[in-house]
Amino acid sequence: MPLIIICGTPVSGKTTRAKELKQFFEEKHGKTVEIVSEDEAIAKLGYEKNSMFLDSQKEKRVRGYLKSEAIRLIGKDNVVILDGSNYIKGYRYELYCASKASKSTQCTIYTLRNHEEAWQANQKRISTDNSDQYTEEVFNALTRLRFEEPNSNNRWDSPLFTVLPTDNIDLETIYKVLFEKKPPPPNQSTQNPPLSSTNFLYEVDKTTQDICKQILEAKQLNLDGEVKFPSYSAVLEAGFIQDVNPQKLLRLRRQFLTYAKMNHSSESADKIARYFVQYLNKTLHD
Repeated sequence: MPLIIICGTPVSGKTTRAKELKQFFEEKHGKTVEIVSEDEAIAKLGYEKNSMFLDSQKEKRVRGYLKSEAIRLIGKDNVVILDGSNYIKGYRYELYCASKASKSTQCTIYTLRNHEEAWQANQKRISTDNSDQYTEEVFNALTRLRFEEPNSNNRWDSPLFTVLPTDNIDLETIYKVLFEKKPPPPNQSTQNPPLSSTNFLYEVDKTTQDICKQILEAKQLNLDGEVKFPSYSAVLEAGFIQDVNPQKLLRLRRQFLTYAKMNHSSESADKIARYFVQYLNKTLHD
């Protein structure tokens, strides 16, 4: 259930803390831990790290992949650690809304390091293709220009744990806030109101279009496994993504709209969405 968002500037110890958290939750509390790594996502999508951070479209695609993977992996008992820079506060807010819709607890780990020390450590990184090193342009941009520091006063950054490289992270407190506190209740931003007869077709059309769009985005990102729709508490089963295309989804969506109009005209938007995903699971399985 819990989501841990690691946020920090380059070479500040993000991956080290992710591994430390994984070891703690697995060995001391017997939890299943999934790390969603920014570096691995960049490589999987075929990009080079420095060029990716200089290309807004590539960077947007990587962020979309990371968000989709994190949401897909959120479960009842497992811990999901998002290991990346996560330097945009609006992006962290999106993650907060997604985990809130999934009724998941969440916290933010902010890894902090002196700029000069981090740059020196970056220079010492040794790799056969230099892919581990940041160029000076990218390093300075991510450290001094673009980085939007997390703030504990923001509900999407809270609870916030700030750690320096020499600090011992408070693992037990992190465990308590994730497993001994209730997740924030869903609100109007994550719930859909009942549909009225006057806007039923419009809302159903909009909802089913949104689901189809997310499925096609998951296919474009070459995601494996199931696709979660936390806003609607629905899941598209694994194994169907590569079998769909825009034309096929359009045909199935039109068939469902005809069915929904005849049988579910008084239902709420979230129920309609769940029915549509159930319809896709059954139809694509046959």
